Amino acid sequence: MLTRWKIHAAACVATMLTATLQFGGAVAGAAPAHCPDLYVVAVPGTWETSNSEPGRGILAQSVDNLPGDVQVDYVTYAATAFPWEGEVYGRSKQEAIDKARGFVAAMGLSCAATRIALVGYSQGADAAGDLAAEIGTGLGVVPAHRVALVGLISDPRRSPSDTLIGPPVRGAGAGGPRVGGFGWVTPQTYTFCVEGDLYCAMPDGDFAGRIAGFVVQLSNPDPTKIGSYQSQAGELIGDALAAGGLGLLSDQLNGTAYEQRKQQVDNFLKSGAHQAYPSYAVDPGGATPLTWLRQRLIEAAGR
Repeated sequence: MLTRWKIHAAACVATMLTATLQFGGAVAGAAPAHCPDLYVVAVPGTWETSNSEPGRGILAQSVDNLPGDVQVDYVTYAATAFPWEGEVYGRSKQEAIDKARGFVAAMGLSCAATRIALVGYSQGADAAGDLAAEIGTGLGVVPAHRVALVGLISDPRRSPSDTLIGPPVRGAGAGGPRVGGFGWVTPQTYTFCVEGDLYCAMPDGDFAGRIAGFVVQLSNPDPTKIGSYQSQAGELIGDALAAGGLGLLSDQLNGTAYEQRKQQVDNFLKSGAHQAYPSYAVDPGGATPLTWLRQRLIEAAGR
């Protein structure tokens, strides 16, 4: 019976992929007037950015007024919805990826010696991380050796295998891990997550949360990543069956569980965990994710 259910579930996933695939291209950025030593693309988080205030948000503490020959561009995009919500989040995130990719492509084409850094917070970390994974696995608009640093704060696709700066954190990102990881940019990629932040630390046994995160990935899918989506679906189904099968999923998806999830999300939003990064210490010296990244960017600019 479980085998039949697994085959049926896989078929449903394939149908979802076929029905929802939409093609889209990278947005080209303007050619730079000057070639800096370091080019930083900063992708702000949910509700942090607008066309009139592109630099508003916590990333400003890391990237504004950096010394040396550094150019910083903020990605403006819709930046709406939570990582466990569907269509709106998928479109918003894809807009961020496309614009960031366009910035990197323009700089990469015009300035062969300029090194590139990607930083993101929350939904911006989701987008910046996906772009870094493209580059690191050889599918990006610049080769991996051009990337000096990737900094992801509260990444909804954080994997336990990613390089975490700070105290150990249970769980993983709400959107599920990136299949294939960061490839050749893994040594330059760092993630930050506060315990209790559901964006980057969804509890391990919360399969309903993982399913919601996976559905978000399908809300605005990339047709070049269908194999990755199928792999994620198979892993998710296998993990759920191994942990308790249909009974476990039923328990997590019934009406009572839905009310509990609403309360869980409400408690999370009230906790302030997602906004704690400006004061969250990640080393004995008291560095926060923002000051830690700023120091790494200064070092990268001086190389």
